Amino acid sequence: MQKISVIGAGSWGTTLAVLLGEKGFDVKLWVRREELANQIKSEKENKQYLPGIKIPSNVIADHSLKNAIENSEIIITAVPSEFLRSTIREIRHHYDSQIIVSTTKGIEHHSCKRMSQVIEDEIGKAKIAVLSGPNHAEEVSIKMPTASVVASRDKKTSKAVAEALATPYFKLYQLNDVAGVEICGALKNISAIATGVVDGLGFGDNARASIITLGLMEMNSFGRHFGAKRGTVYGLAGVGDLIATCISKHSRNRFLGEQLAKSKTMEEIKKEMHGMVAEGVPTTKAVHEYSSKHNIEMPLTHQAYEVLFENKNLKQAIKDLLSLI
Repeated sequence: MQKISVIGAGSWGTTLAVLLGEKGFDVKLWVRREELANQIKSEKENKQYLPGIKIPSNVIADHSLKNAIENSEIIITAVPSEFLRSTIREIRHHYDSQIIVSTTKGIEHHSCKRMSQVIEDEIGKAKIAVLSGPNHAEEVSIKMPTASVVASRDKKTSKAVAEALATPYFKLYQLNDVAGVEICGALKNISAIATGVVDGLGFGDNARASIITLGLMEMNSFGRHFGAKRGTVYGLAGVGDLIATCISKHSRNRFLGEQLAKSKTMEEIKKEMHGMVAEGVPTTKAVHEYSSKHNIEMPLTHQAYEVLFENKNLKQAIKDLLSLI
């Protein structure tokens, strides 16, 4: 029985741990907060982040990173982008040549680095893969049909990860465009915030479609700057994830936009999200700063930045955006 470590017990990390446990793997789920780890161990359910889903007996929650990754063959990281670097630094002390799979859809705000680059910074040479696509935990956890992608520069690595995670309801495609997959996964969250604002203001389907289209154009422009392939942008990791995130009731970033449209503050929205993270906020800042420095035209990101960080009026921001389409 192969041992797999899942680092991060949010909704997605817990969902992947359950999926792997049900496939018969020996799974260690690292939980940052000790009280949550104890609750999951005793009740075999993550009531805060994935309520109602039974956790198999071969999935063991643990507060110790050392215990969680010891003797594992694959390490799956499912922590927010702002915590990934510090978490990898801790993992480094116990790392023993395992495959590392990043599932975080974000960009580090101060460096504008992708998550695989952050891992490489801290670990050095490693077998790294990224998992991304339209894969809401709320749907995968109840076995609704889902297709996603695993990307790695090494074919054997992507194949090993895909084989470990694939189920009849969770289909995985293998790509080698790591940069493209990560950039698409990050930028779709900016569009989702904007879409949430449009929906919250009651502007209708036409405006929503325009915002999503503009988001796709920016995803392509920014991605191509880093060598992203056209097929990635217009595939599952790009347009597929963009559509799912912009229209779904499960999307945290869309929810954040809707709440902004109701004139709620960021602090109020964070409380309503019960500890879950909207990656689109730090990503907006990172992408805005990078695109401004490198003269990449990103009007949607620019308006989102002004709303989130400079208190621009929402209706004026949307009006300015729609005038460009």
